[in-house]
Amino acid sequence: MSLLTIDDLVVEHRSPGRPVVRAVAGVSLDVRAGEVVGLVGESGCGKSTLARAVCGLNPITSGGISFEGHAVTPLGLRRRRLTGIQMVFQDPYASLNPRRRVGDQIADGLRTSGDTATRPADLLERVGLPREFAGRHPHEFSGGQRQRIAIARALAARPRLLIGDEPISALDASAQAQVATLMRDLAVESGAGLLFISHDLSVVRLIADRIAVMYLGRIVEAGDTAEVWANPRHPYTRALLGAIPAPDGLGVLPAELPGDVPDPADPPSGCRFHPRCPHVMDVCRVEDPVFGPVSCWLHADGIPSAPPEAGRPGTA
Repeated sequence: MSLLTIDDLVVEHRSPGRPVVRAVAGVSLDVRAGEVVGLVGESGCGKSTLARAVCGLNPITSGGISFEGHAVTPLGLRRRRLTGIQMVFQDPYASLNPRRRVGDQIADGLRTSGDTATRPADLLERVGLPREFAGRHPHEFSGGQRQRIAIARALAARPRLLIGDEPISALDASAQAQVATLMRDLAVESGAGLLFISHDLSVVRLIADRIAVMYLGRIVEAGDTAEVWANPRHPYTRALLGAIPAPDGLGVLPAELPGDVPDPADPPSGCRFHPRCPHVMDVCRVEDPVFGPVSCWLHADGIPSAPPEAGRPGTA
């Protein structure tokens, strides 16, 4: 049984006098206990909106989100029952209260979970920080240290699902893999599920059991990490892999995906990726390929396919 189930989720943003923005346009996804699922895609594809909806921070338009068999409802003015979901946000400084000591902020989570045996310093030690840091304020730490503190605070509430919403994008390259691996290890160790959101496929490859690739509000490809990396089937997935720099010493720049992500308030007809796809066919312009683990007409029965050009599958 899945820990988290997202079923045909639609999230729209409405503003007076402006067109409706469908940030999430029919996404289905699941996360099991002890599993790490990586959600990847360019900026503006709807990843963070999806994460906020899972936490109840964004109202949903249609579809459903269930956690341990119970529907996730949007947060309101009234206090709701504990859901067992915690999020680590993108900016660790903005997510921590600058006026309170980090130990006190971690203690809030411990009180919420009813844990009277664990001390804030214990959790700091667990994320690789000295115990005496509990008495300091957030401004006294580096970005990587603050993100570790944010992880410790999230773990204090004993979540059964941990969500990382671009948790490494604000960090130095030297700290990104460390923090990502730390989140994976701590989540798996506790038996929790982890939904890790990033635009960096190379880091997601290190920690995720499964990958879901998102483009303009839709999941276009999903599967086991090793399989997707070795044999990317959707042209967008191949383009993302082709954009990863190769440490081969040849000095060759990675391939650039032409064009920009279209406006979600005015998405293209047919396949949403077709204006940027090197293998576009007539059917792509008029019919939306919503089917299977790969939403692409190149992999539909009875439709002639153009020979795909692999990005860099199978490279280390």
